[in-house]
Amino acid sequence: MTGINLIIVKSSTGYDVTNLVESIQWRGRKGTPTRSINVSLLDDDGDGHARSEIDIEKGQHCIFSYNGQELFRGLIMSSKQNQDKKLSFMAYDNGIYLANNQDTFSYTNFTATEVFKDCCARFGIPYSQASSTSYRIPELTKPKTTAWDAIADALSLDFEAIGIRHFVTSDKGELKLTTRRENIMQWVIESGANLITYTHSNSIEKIKTRIKMVSKEGTTVAEKSNSALEGKIGVFQGIEKPDESLTSAQLQELVSTILEEQSTPDKTLEVEAIGIPEIMAGIGIFVIIPHLGLSRTFYVDEDNHSFNDQAYTMKLKLNFANDLERQPPQQKAPESSFSVGDIVNFAGGNHFVSSNATTPTGGTRRGGKAKLTLIAKGAKHPLHLIGGAYNDVPGDSNVYGWVNENLVSK
Repeated sequence: MTGINLIIVKSSTGYDVTNLVESIQWRGRKGTPTRSINVSLLDDDGDGHARSEIDIEKGQHCIFSYNGQELFRGLIMSSKQNQDKKLSFMAYDNGIYLANNQDTFSYTNFTATEVFKDCCARFGIPYSQASSTSYRIPELTKPKTTAWDAIADALSLDFEAIGIRHFVTSDKGELKLTTRRENIMQWVIESGANLITYTHSNSIEKIKTRIKMVSKEGTTVAEKSNSALEGKIGVFQGIEKPDESLTSAQLQELVSTILEEQSTPDKTLEVEAIGIPEIMAGIGIFVIIPHLGLSRTFYVDEDNHSFNDQAYTMKLKLNFANDLERQPPQQKAPESSFSVGDIVNFAGGNHFVSSNATTPTGGTRRGGKAKLTLIAKGAKHPLHLIGGAYNDVPGDSNVYGWVNENLVSK
């Protein structure tokens, strides 16, 4: 199978079993801490090859690469063999240690970042990145639950307070806590190019047009409604019970954030496209489908990459990226005249898949007008630009990613 490489690690020794591979499914989903790989292998001695001899009780690992790029490494946790002399196995990256370790967790005045670090430290899980979260959670108690449940609750509370989402990934055996908005990829899925099939759906079944916040005693402490939407579809009210320690200003900010998210219809897009290994759950991509009038950024909720003899394809479940206009406090970069929404001049050059990426991607980008969509203060590549090739900004600059500030001017 062209481009793939599969190594089975047994007692610290790696064995190349690429020539036994029939197919590989590599997948992930938003809301879970782990990615998985499902591999189908020949399970028969043959000319020039031996059996893989997978034994899940011996702590065997696998490393999967495509075109020289490592995509996955993890622990083999289940296997099956059948009469057709085929063996399949399932492996999970080290996010599985968050999902499968239980304890009692109790935090007071912790940030979500500190909760993430504490959970990793408890169970000896290595991490290489922990994006900073500013909201201090007054109290979070999780008895007899998993480390992932504690982290997920902390991230949810942080989002409700700040309005910025974070997610957990694994890379080369180390976990990362990443800010989602700072991982908008430059990859484009487009009709007539790399898009194979698509299904677009809209639903208001779970929509809320007003949010009421009540205390433990049942007293209303904050409420907000979307009167324009109610004029079209009627009243759909949701009830929330906020943390008792929040101030009046914090409650107003919180109710606005929740209403903004819950008053938006569920819009999902499912696509099948030619495979791109950098696209996975949690990151953002740009999709162009003229028939639907779509030309915008989506977040990836689920991804399923299929490698077999015929082709490398991927199936993605996407949702609208509605938080890109919502800026965190102090979004303007220090000592910078740039602001989100500015139309700027891009000098041309490299762009990056994230604000702290070490190497550029996608080749040299054309210069020209571009829209400044995000600022990551203090990052290596602090400005996220989308050029005129992908929006209504004049020109045809094909920059779509994070760039160095010295390449941008007004």
